[in-house]
Amino acid sequence: MLVVSGIASDLDYVSYLGGASAFMRFHRTVLHSIPGAAVMACAIAGAFCVLDRKLPRQKAAHREAFAPLAFGAAFAACAVGAAGHVLLDLASGVGIQLLWPFRVHWSAWNLVSNLDLWILILLVLGLLLPLLFLLVNEEVGAHNKGATGGTAAVVTLILVTCYLGTRADLRSRAINLLLSREYHGETPLSAGAFPESSAPFRWRGVVATDNTIEDIEVPVGPGDDFDSDRSLTRYKANESPALDAGENTRAVKKFLAYAEFPLATVDRLESGYRLEIHDLRFKSGDTEPANVFVRVDMDAGLQVRREEIRFAASPNP
Repeated sequence: MLVVSGIASDLDYVSYLGGASAFMRFHRTVLHSIPGAAVMACAIAGAFCVLDRKLPRQKAAHREAFAPLAFGAAFAACAVGAAGHVLLDLASGVGIQLLWPFRVHWSAWNLVSNLDLWILILLVLGLLLPLLFLLVNEEVGAHNKGATGGTAAVVTLILVTCYLGTRADLRSRAINLLLSREYHGETPLSAGAFPESSAPFRWRGVVATDNTIEDIEVPVGPGDDFDSDRSLTRYKANESPALDAGENTRAVKKFLAYAEFPLATVDRLESGYRLEIHDLRFKSGDTEPANVFVRVDMDAGLQVRREEIRFAASPNP
């Protein structure tokens, strides 16, 4: 039950088949929200209760020793699995919509990457060490004093929590550092720090100023030096009728509710204008499905001909 409920939330990944707009709308929303996860845990618990009653018992003694699976116990186990998945996704990636469908708001801690090496090592050790200790005890002939898996699980949970707490402190330092400097004469208005793989002291910083968005590596380790003049500068689009017309479209409004650091560009085409807005929390060239952008094509009279949300990794005609 823990395993099934712990991975079932990723079923909303099938929205990828519906295109970028569907993926942005449903991935990490439907089954990652509190209401969706609760319904999913109920469904999985009910399925296991039905399965428990339908499976034949091999021996009569089993019927006497084990009562039928109670829904309350099953739901508790499934709720723990679903909650663990939600918390890990809250700490990594683009975040989740906790209150979907009642509120469209993305929550993200941005503490670790989607696949963090150190968390993986801690979980593997938590699984393997009890087996190792059991083998050692059998080898030396020691009496088994009970299962050690519970102790290992508690210790592993504490270590993972401490690791995430440390990452949260380092991220806070990185953001404070980003906000304390000027960037080519520009004062920061907001800043974000995003994990660089599994290196706890390396963060990718994104800073928004009045006219630019700055991209810079932020080292927060002992003795590291931070030079704000090394930032990569991208200039925001100037105000224009084409920009205003594009920003009023439905696709752009949906995308802006998703993007954390949107950067717009307006290009003049032979037949009109093209507006594109990308989210700079993603690196240039990032091909993960969560990296989407919005494109609006308008004619010379600023009438919208096409508006769509696309995967950044898709062909770009």
